[in-house]
Amino acid sequence: MGSLQELPDPPSDALTSLRWSHDGNSLLVGSWGKDVRVYRRNAEDRNTFSLQHKVTTEYPRLDVCWGKPGSNVGYAVGVERDVRQFDFDAGTQSVLSSHDEPSNKVDYSPDHNVLISTSWDGTMHVHDPDSGRFISVRLAAKPLALSLTAERVVVAMVERKVSIYDLKALRTLLDQTGNTAEHDDHLEIQPWQERDSSLKFMTRAVACMPDGTGFVTSSIEGRVGVEWFNPETDGEAYAFKCHRQVHHLPTPEGGEEEVDVVYPVNALAFHPTFGTFATGGGDGGVALWDAKTKRRVRVYQNLEASVAALDISPDGKSLAIAISPGFEESKFNKAKEEGRAVNREDGTADPKEYFEQLDSSRVKIVVREFAEGEAKAKPKEKKAKGEKKEG
Repeated sequence: MGSLQELPDPPSDALTSLRWSHDGNSLLVGSWGKDVRVYRRNAEDRNTFSLQHKVTTEYPRLDVCWGKPGSNVGYAVGVERDVRQFDFDAGTQSVLSSHDEPSNKVDYSPDHNVLISTSWDGTMHVHDPDSGRFISVRLAAKPLALSLTAERVVVAMVERKVSIYDLKALRTLLDQTGNTAEHDDHLEIQPWQERDSSLKFMTRAVACMPDGTGFVTSSIEGRVGVEWFNPETDGEAYAFKCHRQVHHLPTPEGGEEEVDVVYPVNALAFHPTFGTFATGGGDGGVALWDAKTKRRVRVYQNLEASVAALDISPDGKSLAIAISPGFEESKFNKAKEEGRAVNREDGTADPKEYFEQLDSSRVKIVVREFAEGEAKAKPKEKKAKGEKKEG
């Protein structure tokens, strides 16, 4: 089993996102603590990190990503609606565009040199980071999650809507019509594919397969859905349950009641080499899965708080985990203290109440260094000679 290393100087408020740099030596972190942080591996000991940059901003950061490989440039979006570029070497930041409402997701395509951002205003901005030009695309609904392949953009939205766009087509449209001025109108573009999610409840995360053939989504109801862009050749969509626990809670009569507690699956991350993927849940659990064989590869001991974000380094050797007390935790503790059963499907705690009681000592960033083959899918079990199939 690989080692687990806690990073120094974490933010004091809830973590929202983290991303490995293209060389796997730096970690970009966003949080509700109104700053963007960069942690760097120490040259003397690659299993330890130090805080290299801390850039204070006015508003919380909801998502972050890196820019061009080889550069020390990152991007962040947040509550103030702006899409910001950070040049950590120069110590500067600039605004690429502004949405009408908070911008919740951002991702960069090195294959097309395109930066994608989404907003709760129901739009997607497609940027050329070099020229500053961008276009604004009207989405089918309010976006919740975003992920890219080398050729596709997958946007998961409310009402179970999923839109898949062709990156090359977006790049062409950007070159033809993009400009640096704010856009009052939004382009109506037909997605490459449109579908309903295989999950019935609200989406929390989406991650694309490294080979570009499909994607996985996760929901607040402790489920993960696996889908392919071409189900006729690659396989049919399916879903499975995960991140659920049985709790024994006291009843008013003095007895105990067994309650099945369902946790949200907050984070997803694919291994770039093996094609397995990690899930992180509100229970503090992290597990590895094989999408093609429909099997769990490994499950780790639960961490002390909810998993807010995950990312696996480009070389596949390191898993970064953002840990923060989750919104659902305060509700669970309150119900537990009052001796009531818990049903996590009926919502979460009031954000104001949550942040007032957040224990900053439980906000942590940890990195798991995989042992050789630790994240590799398990081979299918061979049937013994002469064994008959059931049924």
